[in-house]
Amino acid sequence: MDARLDLATNPVSAKAVKHIVAASRAVEASTLPAATQQLVALRTSQINGCGFCTDMHTKDAAEAGETATRINLVATWREATVFTEAERAALELTEQGTRIADASGGVTDDAWENAAAHYDEDQLAALVSLIAVMNAFNRANVIVRQPAGDYRPGQFG
Repeated sequence: MDARLDLATNPVSAKAVKHIVAASRAVEASTLPAATQQLVALRTSQINGCGFCTDMHTKDAAEAGETATRINLVATWREATVFTEAERAALELTEQGTRIADASGGVTDDAWENAAAHYDEDQLAALVSLIAVMNAFNRANVIVRQPAGDYRPGQFG
């Protein structure tokens, strides 16, 4: 299966993707824990049905030392006992921030306050930015039907 459009080689989409990548680099350089970043990226991708990003973030998480148990349980984090309270708060914010269209009120005050109890302002800014960046990547990849399964950790440098 081939993608409908090669986002990396089309001059317009390549320029847009370059800017989204730059935004993701700012998040990576933040003090938001790397494990939390991987969990958030994976959960966002699962919700949006982005096979390419789900493939990427499961493999990147494993490469970074994340356990198979935690990777496999991200989709059912509410019932799993393997996530910290901070990670659970980040995952709740991720779900609400990704499913904005499903809720008339957007992200609840409870979800925000719970995340704010675990993360400082810079980490919250990174978390919000990561959720937004992942939603942008997911939507682009889903729209063009980017195939999944061939990602290799580190292939994008």
